[in-house]
Amino acid sequence: MKLPSFLILSVCLLGACSARINKQVELNPDKVLRVMSYNIHHCNPPSKEKEGVIDVDAIAQVIAQQKPDLVALQEVDVNTKRSGSINQAVLLASKLKMNFYFGKAIDHDGGDYGVAILSRFPLSVQQTFRLPKDNDVKAEQRVLAIANVEIAKGVFVRFASTHFDAQRSEANRILQAKEINRLTAKETLPLILAGDLNAYPGLETISIFDSNFTRTCSDCGFTIPVINPRKTIDHIGFKTGSPFKVVSHQVIAERYASDHLPVVAVLQLEK
Repeated sequence: MKLPSFLILSVCLLGACSARINKQVELNPDKVLRVMSYNIHHCNPPSKEKEGVIDVDAIAQVIAQQKPDLVALQEVDVNTKRSGSINQAVLLASKLKMNFYFGKAIDHDGGDYGVAILSRFPLSVQQTFRLPKDNDVKAEQRVLAIANVEIAKGVFVRFASTHFDAQRSEANRILQAKEINRLTAKETLPLILAGDLNAYPGLETISIFDSNFTRTCSDCGFTIPVINPRKTIDHIGFKTGSPFKVVSHQVIAERYASDHLPVVAVLQLEK
């Protein structure tokens, strides 16, 4: 079967982008989901970091170009002074004409900081769960934001965004991966989880994640740094047993807007 033109994903150059396409998947357009994960660096382009520039439009444009159905965002500022006291979740949702849910992780600079979900479908049953961490004063509180998504009349999936601890020690990431497995163990709806896990394949964190989730790639493109990327730490996966087939996985070679490369996967819901 020939794939529709909007699903033909090209392999990018210079190793900054990868695409995997499963041509054996028979696509039902009503149940094809374009899923994106993007650590947006509070809409502060790294090249402009010293000037403190906030460029929400740049992030919105990157997302709009991919035409996703669902987006997991990390490092989102809401009313912080460093971002000019703007609500980045609201602004991005408005610019993209998508529904949203913000999951607060911490107080920061007079406002809130955390993760968010964007969806072109209605959202309901939104929840934010605090993830565990040790007593290290440098360990930042992290969360899991999750919601029901009605992708067609009476057809629901669960979608989640998360951001694991960034400290050099893997101890907190292991705790957080185990907690996500516990929190999602009794989920009955098909579940997709995406985010910045701050861990690459081969680490124990990913092995724990893989014990409950199927990632959308096994030989994934690098996602950080944006110039000469060397590590894959941004991931999309679905709970093992959920009726999804991976159509494609791609890392987008967009180097200006954030310090992470965005990731896009196309999934087919089979039921």
